[in-house]
Amino acid sequence: MSNAVGRLYVVATPIGNRDDITLRAIGILRDVDRVVAEDTRHSGRLLDYLGIRRPMLSLHEYNENDAAQRVIDCLLAGESLALISDAGTPLISDPGFPLVRACREQGIDVIPVPGVSALIAALSVSGLPTDRFRFEGFLPRRQQARLTCLERLQREPATLIFYESSHRVVEALQDLLAVFGAARHAVLARELTKVHETLKAAPLGELLAWVEADENQRKGEFVLLLAGAEADADAGAMDTDALLRILLDELPLKQAAALAARISGEKKNRMYQRALDLSRR
Repeated sequence: MSNAVGRLYVVATPIGNRDDITLRAIGILRDVDRVVAEDTRHSGRLLDYLGIRRPMLSLHEYNENDAAQRVIDCLLAGESLALISDAGTPLISDPGFPLVRACREQGIDVIPVPGVSALIAALSVSGLPTDRFRFEGFLPRRQQARLTCLERLQREPATLIFYESSHRVVEALQDLLAVFGAARHAVLARELTKVHETLKAAPLGELLAWVEADENQRKGEFVLLLAGAEADADAGAMDTDALLRILLDELPLKQAAALAARISGEKKNRMYQRALDLSRR
């Protein structure tokens, strides 16, 4: 690659406490030609705090395809740029993927400058297993899509991690309870590293009641963590929903339910009711 081509640094920034910025991140932000930020006003306050003055470009979810090309042009012209998000590690439920992919396709170096990530921060103090985890980002906004997403995860043995906003945290907890049951252990991490940081571990039923009873616990930014499914005698059981979906694609509902019952050993009435539920979706 020609020495005239710049580098893109993907720089993690604090999720709340500004002192969580790394020394390397500060050095990179001081040295680059421009900073590419999700919200230039928000990130400008961080740069002011650090005593850094650099030209800024805006790249957010509504302009990232066009903005990515502008960034590429700067890089090809020999400038080095730092990509930051409003908080945490860029691209993790934040904009930047089209830009990083385009840089890779054009042979431009993309350099990670690691630091804070809300999901890792929450997981590290959750008390839930950390050897295997599955990050799902933000759950769908519409309830039916949210329930469908959660139902696919019912038998997932890894710790599950979700992001959620204050607008939907109660609805998300209600749907988690509906799918996983009131006894499934969960952790709510709210406003991590900020003044009102809260960590609450409890069964889903208790956790939902606690959030519903306290308006303050419905404010801010949330990471929801859920214990994975426990291995038991049914762990190897057939996924009857998957079987029903396949059969419903080929057969009338009543025949699909009857055949699913024969294959799985489940009761016909249960399979028929489940087939009805799936077909309505």
